[in-house]
Amino acid sequence: MMNDSIGEAIIKKNILIVDDHPFIIEGYKNGITRYNPNEFEYSISQAIDCKSAYEIITNPETAAFDIAFLDISMPTYEEKGLHSGEDLARLLMEFMPNCKIILLTMYTEELKIKNIIETINPSGLVIKNDLTFDELLFGFDKVIKNEIYYSQSIQKMMDLSQQDAIEIDVFDKQILFHISKGTRTLDIPQYVPISLEAIEKRKLNLKKLLNIHDESDIELVREARNKGLLF
Repeated sequence: MMNDSIGEAIIKKNILIVDDHPFIIEGYKNGITRYNPNEFEYSISQAIDCKSAYEIITNPETAAFDIAFLDISMPTYEEKGLHSGEDLARLLMEFMPNCKIILLTMYTEELKIKNIIETINPSGLVIKNDLTFDELLFGFDKVIKNEIYYSQSIQKMMDLSQQDAIEIDVFDKQILFHISKGTRTLDIPQYVPISLEAIEKRKLNLKKLLNIHDESDIELVREARNKGLLF
């Protein structure tokens, strides 16, 4: 929506902020409202848990949000199966598919971050420890301009992950999966359609690839998980 009452077109942006710490919500509001105030007018809704967010998002009288800031760790709403900001993101994607989602988290584990990107694909993903006032404005600017924003720690993580990326095929992944479940190598041909000899060769190649010298499979499974090859 646009407003010509002061001679210039003012773009209205509908914002949702969900965080269980009211002072953090106020910090976000303070930063957002300082972003190009001559160009944008902001209507900001806020919620402190999954239940209050659900009630706002699903209310038929709620105008569709343009951007939503969602903390990932959130008091749950068991009745509706909402346990986190990720669940709220999925709810928003259902009810307001054009809403740009910015997820904020204290998680720093690479697999968790990758899973968030793969399943939610948010417009913004922020490690809270990276967040400063200037960084908030920088990320908001990126998202409002239809760009993707990852905070510094996530960007470094993604860069290192690409450098260290290891590609294995579906048979290797199946072998790793069954080993991780405790299946004996002798029994894996029952589940993977290749010979025992081929499976043993693949195990040796995986150990070389992951620089493992231990003859047992424990280190193979542990390192495969560390590299994101096994979930």
